[in-house]
Amino acid sequence: MTVGWKEEAKLLELNIDPIKVKVDTGAKTSSLHAFDIESFEKDGTSYVKFKTCPYKRHPKTIVECESEVIDYRKITSSNGQTQLRYVIRTPITIGGTTWDIDITLADRKKMRYKMLLGREAMHNILVSPHKAYIQSD
Repeated sequence: MTVGWKEEAKLLELNIDPIKVKVDTGAKTSSLHAFDIESFEKDGTSYVKFKTCPYKRHPKTIVECESEVIDYRKITSSNGQTQLRYVIRTPITIGGTTWDIDITLADRKKMRYKMLLGREAMHNILVSPHKAYIQSD
């Protein structure tokens, strides 16, 4: 599948449809804007609930999400700061293709895109850096 430098995606298990995603080959891990993050246990398994505002043009639209925590990762941001972040796994749909990806939860409120698609999630994807929304056409 070929994608542009930005695409629309669906994270249906998180009730996010659609979200504009920046395709970032320089980022190893995918990241989603999250706040009010709370961890909890359910049946001996670690979970996280959080809120996200996936729509830049609709800042008052808040989606509440819940997901199993699959890992914790030290992530170094573009400004050089290192943070320990929760990692969740969820299906993503771009165009007509759906696959599971790992996503770290981070405060991206000041960022233009509320989600980054990192290279770990780009199995069988070619990026056309001069085009946008190829899969949305």
